[in-house]
Amino acid sequence: QVQLVESGGDSVQSGGSLRLSCAASVDTYSTSIKGWFRQAPGKEREGVATIGSDGRTGYADSVKGRFTISQDNAKNTLYLQMNSLKPEDTAVYYCAADRVWWLLQSHYRYWGQGTQVTVSS
Repeated sequence: QVQLVESGGDSVQSGGSLRLSCAASVDTYSTSIKGWFRQAPGKEREGVATIGSDGRTGYADSVKGRFTISQDNAKNTLYLQMNSLKPEDTAVYYCAADRVWWLLQSHYRYWGQGTQVTVSS
C-alpha cells in the first residue's frame, strides 16, 4: 500500500516562500512519476508540477520561474519549492504518484491528503 504524506503548508505574505514536502511510504516503479496539484475553494484541481524518475520536469505556466519540483530518492521524498508566492497560489496542495507520465493531468493513482497554503496580500 502506497502512502503519501504532505507537509510544509503554512500562511505567508505575498512575495514569500515555502517548501512543501511529500514523503512516500515506498519507492517502486508504481510511484516513479510524481506530481504536485492544488485545489482552491470553488475551483477544480489543477496540476502544478511533475517530475519523472529520470529527473524530467513539467510545470504549469502559472508557476514557471517561481516553483521548483525536486526529489530525494534516498529519502523517498518529493519537494516543491515555492518562491514569489501570490494570493492566487492559495490552495490545498496535494502530491500524487503513478508509473505513467500523466504530466499535469489528474489521473495519478496515489494521492496524499493535502496541505494548506495560504498567501495573504
